[in-house]
Amino acid sequence: MLEAAVIDRRCIEVYETGEAVGARGAELFLAAAREALAARGRFSVALSGGASPIPLFRHLAEKASRAGIDWRAVHVFWVDERGVPPHHAESNFRLADELLLSNLPLPGAVIHRIAGEMAPDEAAHRYEADLSASFPDEEIPVFDLLFLGVGNDGHTASLFPGMDLDDSSERKAVAVYVEKLRSYRVTLTLPVLSNARHLVFLVTGDAKAAIVAEIFGDGEGSRYPASRVASLSANVTWLLDKAAAGEAKRP
Repeated sequence: MLEAAVIDRRCIEVYETGEAVGARGAELFLAAAREALAARGRFSVALSGGASPIPLFRHLAEKASRAGIDWRAVHVFWVDERGVPPHHAESNFRLADELLLSNLPLPGAVIHRIAGEMAPDEAAHRYEADLSASFPDEEIPVFDLLFLGVGNDGHTASLFPGMDLDDSSERKAVAVYVEKLRSYRVTLTLPVLSNARHLVFLVTGDAKAAIVAEIFGDGEGSRYPASRVASLSANVTWLLDKAAAGEAKRP
């Protein structure tokens, strides 16, 4: 690790490479799994897509068979999904399935996939029903661990700048149309994302440096969905590589 700091309840860790960020993410995943399984007999985790979690998935796959985890008690969800079939090249499920889930010891984890091949509103309602059944005692699901990324525009999950994040505050998951991408997605809502026991942002690459600097700054960063989610979360860890952290003011 190059640097570590705790600022305004945010734990910020900076590593040399994205590969090292993924390795640290795997450590946090396994530690949270062991803690949740010991305390509650079940571990619930929500995964993100994109390039940043690829090293995380690879490191977890390498450690899975000797991690001492009962993978049958691990419930895997997604923070969002594109409107595509599960094995489409752009599917968030496909990425995690190929790199991680298919490499877990059999019979593997319990999978809660967002049905991206369905009509967006139908897929969102189906996912909400799954969430309600999976967290029957919680009005707002409480994931043990939830991984997020940050886009170059400050979006996280499929919450983009300009969206009214409070408009769907009574929903667990919603279908959204992303105008600049001209496509539909299904995403967990702000209350669910910010309600996890531990929220981990994986942010890598110099293309993210400017937005990270804004989010960590005192000015306009608060207008970004990633910043909004983080500000509402009680336990947040930022895992950055040196490139992504390059423009941020850190102690």
